[in-house]
Order: sequence, then C-alpha cells, then structure tokens
Amino acid sequence: MAGPARGTRTDRSGRPRSTRRVVTVTGGDPLRRLTPVVRLAPAKLNLTLAVVARRDDGFHTLHSVFVPLGLADRLSLAPVGGHRDTLHVTGFDAGPPADSLVFRALAGARAAVGGGWTGGPGPAPALAVRLDKRIPVAAGLAGGSSDAAATLDGALEAWGAELDDDARQATAARIGSDVPFFLAGGPALIQGRGEQVVPLHGLRGRPGIVLVTPVMAVSTTDVFAAFDAIRTHGDDAVRMSSVHLAEELRAGLTADNLVARAGVLASANDLLQATSLVEPTLIPFKRALSRLLRRPIGLSGSGPTLWALYASEAEAMATAETVRSALGDGSLTAPGTGQPSIVATAIVGHDQQGSEG
Repeated sequence: MAGPARGTRTDRSGRPRSTRRVVTVTGGDPLRRLTPVVRLAPAKLNLTLAVVARRDDGFHTLHSVFVPLGLADRLSLAPVGGHRDTLHVTGFDAGPPADSLVFRALAGARAAVGGGWTGGPGPAPALAVRLDKRIPVAAGLAGGSSDAAATLDGALEAWGAELDDDARQATAARIGSDVPFFLAGGPALIQGRGEQVVPLHGLRGRPGIVLVTPVMAVSTTDVFAAFDAIRTHGDDAVRMSSVHLAEELRAGLTADNLVARAGVLASANDLLQATSLVEPTLIPFKRALSRLLRRPIGLSGSGPTLWALYASEAEAMATAETVRSALGDGSLTAPGTGQPSIVATAIVGHDQQGSEG
C-alpha cells in the first residue's frame, strides 16, 4: 500500500494528520480550579551550532543539536478574575517583568485559542504566573524561551483548552526562535531559524554536564553581528560534526560514547570566534578551565556559559566542587563582575521528561 505523499505530516501510527488548527475544549470552569498548573522549564545546551547562512530577513539558518537539561525554572499559573495577566519572579534577575517572553506566550496562547476554552466564546481569563528563575539569564541556555514554552503549555491546561500539534508549533515559532524546541520533549536537531525541529530519540543514559556561567553580558545580537562582519557562513567541519552527531543521536548513542566525542563537540560552534570578539576575556577563561579539568570545554550558543561533558551527573557534581574550590583558592580566576554560576546537571532524554505537580 502506498504511503502518504512526501511532506505530508503523519501521526504516531503513520496515518496522515490534518494540518488545520484544532482547538479541543477540556475540563470544567478554570476559575474554580483549586490548585495552579505547575510546569518545569528546562535549560537547553547546544552540543553543536553550525551557521549555514544569513537569511534575507536578518536571521540565520542554523544546523544545531539541542539537548534539554535537568536544570530548570519552575512556573505556576492560576486563573484570576479581571483582564490583566500578572508575573511575579524570584531567583535570578530576569530584567523588567514587562519584557518577559511569558507575556508574549500568554498573548500568543490566548490568540490561538480564541473562544475555544471551557468558558468561551469570550477571551480566555487572565492568569497569575509565578516564575522561580533557576537558569542563569542571558547565558546561552535559552531560559527565557523555555519559560515561554512552559507558559504556552501551562496556559492551555489552566484554561481547559488544547491546540493540535501544528497550531502549537506555529504559536511557539511566533513567540521566539528557540521556543519550538522545548515542545519536542528531548534532544532534537534544530534547523532554519529554529522553527524546524526533528526529535532525536537515540540517547541512552543520562550524561552529566557542568555549566560555568561568568557574570557578564554577552548579547546574542552582538555576537551574530560580529559573525557577519568576519564570515558569510560557518565552517564546513562544524556543519559535518553537527550532521554526524544528529545521525548518531537518531540511531542510538550512549552517554560514554557521547563523552568520547567531547573534543569534537567542543569545537563544533561557529559562534566561538565571534563571541571571543565581543567578550575577549571569555576564551582565556575557557582555556584555563580546560587545563584545570583536563578535558574539552564547549560554549553553549553565543555564551557566555561554558560546559564540560561527563558520563554521569555524579561525576559532574564532583567536578563542580573542583571548580568552586579553584575559584575559592585563586588558582582559577573568572572574568566578569562576580563569581560565576556553577551548576552540575544532566542531559534529559525523551523518556525522562515530565512536569511537576
């Protein structure tokens, strides 16, 4: 029997799936909900980042392997009376709440749902959002985009509404370039400007990661501008490394084998040179960290977060203590305006994702 036409979306059984927007109404009156909806918003790490080309719209076409981490922000969302969404933030300073992608996600979700919620046909009710920021801000870890994806998902549950996959992905892409990735639920190949997401289900185990984030402002916009000033496209070797890793994660890759590729992956970031031009002190610190830990150190996205791969989270935790001790006794000096954030966490696979509450 012939399969669906090339390019046709299918469901998990392989049957063609409709591409029209579907809004499903579920549950009872959201204003009578007794407990808030709670979501975890994981950080992401770029294991590879190849810049394929600059687009006519000013964005860049990428080929990048993203992985979600155990490090996560926590959001709670509760319907409230009135017509104004609110946001209360604790933890890391994420800047003025009015600039948060949480509000853009709420607006996008409300527009996508329309009157298709349990109290429709009017607009979905206002939500009070509490955000505990555990992910360092402006660090190359996409914490803001992850918060937006978690807000989109949590708002739909709070309102008793559901969007089909196409509408959810389209809404996420309108909110921000990195937002669609967080709907994948695990490692994924990211292409285009971020809207093309191909889940990679082959990770075996839970590799550990040490994240070291200096206290410095590295603007993604400035880094891409620096990249455009020196290059028209990325390195072919970086692109091939990204392609190979995606293939391996699709076919099956253990934590040990991923760690064995750390040397290649640490160099597989086309923005490394551009970041060094924007923040020259970061590269000497990266080298010093590599000498201390005796292993390759990578840069996540445009930085400034640096990472080291380990076979387990336990190994990563021990290494984090080593870094803290070196900073404490002065044998390692970090750039920036204060002590860096040092976090031991792990890469989370598709079978390890979940929400809290």
